[in-house]
Amino acid sequence: MKVLFLGDIVGKSGCEFAAKHIGSLKKTYGVDACIINGENSAEGNGITPDSAQMLFAAGADVITTGNHVLKRREIFPVLDEQNGIIRPANYHVSAPGSGVFILDKLRWQLCVINLQGQAGMEPCGNPFEKIDALLKEIHVKNILVDFHAEMTSEKKAMGFYLDGRVSAVVGTHTHVQTADERILPNGTAYITDVGMCGGKNSVLGVKKDIIIQKFLTNLPSRFEYEHEEVEMNAVLITIDQNTGKALSIERLIIS
Repeated sequence: MKVLFLGDIVGKSGCEFAAKHIGSLKKTYGVDACIINGENSAEGNGITPDSAQMLFAAGADVITTGNHVLKRREIFPVLDEQNGIIRPANYHVSAPGSGVFILDKLRWQLCVINLQGQAGMEPCGNPFEKIDALLKEIHVKNILVDFHAEMTSEKKAMGFYLDGRVSAVVGTHTHVQTADERILPNGTAYITDVGMCGGKNSVLGVKKDIIIQKFLTNLPSRFEYEHEEVEMNAVLITIDQNTGKALSIERLIIS
């Protein structure tokens, strides 16, 4: 089984760029499932029903999210439908939606789990305790975890904690693709951060001049996404669907 995972999509231009390239990537690599982190897919932050629909139309099978998922209330009823958009599983039980989605293609199943880190992030439940509870309930061999977290140490720890228990742990949130993709000792594919799909000459997808001024002055500013020279970061993960072990993980950069 080959799984294509796209890092955080930034704004309308990120959605459009993904739509332009996903089809050819699926054909070139023989992709079986496409997962996209869409928590920044709406203009002005968050995810909306329209931006989610753009990603599904582009070829996403599952959309994961993160700390901005509840910024736009119009997404709440869509999350409750549980038709392929998930939010971090370690959110409070009152949050709309679910943190788990099982993609069932009859000849194989892929369970996608979304978690959010605690270090340097908004308060949420302990992701290590939450994943332990979830894995006791899930009876699917092939499991991919999107760990949306700030600290590299927390992401590394989660990777080793789940090594051999899930097929892949992919980090999101920091929007910078890391060069540490590997298969951990017990067969779990890992990368600290997949990266993003956004403006190449930006600061995490936001126009660079805005962020530079913010650091210079410490004054609040309204963020605007950079829509020129979009670049897409992704990983291609090959999983032995009979054992749930990862066979390979490859970083992709599409400019």
